[in-house]
Amino acid sequence: MNFFQPSFELREKTPDGAMVKKRHHAPATPHARPLADARVPEEVRERLRAAYEALDPVALLAGIRAAQARLVGIADRPVEPTSAPALEEFLSGLRTAWREGEVRPTARPMPKAARWWRTRANPFEGAWPQLRAWFEAEPDGTARELLERLHARSPEDPGEGQLRTLQRRLKVWRAEMVRELVFGAGRGPSGAKP
Repeated sequence: MNFFQPSFELREKTPDGAMVKKRHHAPATPHARPLADARVPEEVRERLRAAYEALDPVALLAGIRAAQARLVGIADRPVEPTSAPALEEFLSGLRTAWREGEVRPTARPMPKAARWWRTRANPFEGAWPQLRAWFEAEPDGTARELLERLHARSPEDPGEGQLRTLQRRLKVWRAEMVRELVFGAGRGPSGAKP
């Protein structure tokens, strides 16, 4: 590639507003560039010329074709049976294979940092105890009903724009209530206190 395939090389970039104009040198092989550069010492140029003259593109192509033929021969060999799972076992595992995630051996899950900071002030800072009390009194109520009740009590409290925040909090409270009903007050899935 370095001796036979020419390529463009970037000469300069000029910003022009939002665009960048690029100018390239004339196409040349990576071998020809140092030969044309006056800064390259003469002994390096002689070594490059000697290496280039020793190359025979036809012989190189013949070597590449022979290597490809050997690879095809290896690929065409019959494969000895291994202890692969039976077809029925493989197909039954497809139903739950998606749970395993990425199947490529090089794939790694990206670590996700836990977000602990707030991006804005808590709109329900003083209202959480009251909202929690209303939720515990009527656990089947919706976040919209709680928000309307809160707004009727005090019009300066958060309005419709904070509905999603209240819905998220209600989801957490319901999960806590389910955990208490299933595992007992203050107990985790194993029965031990957290």
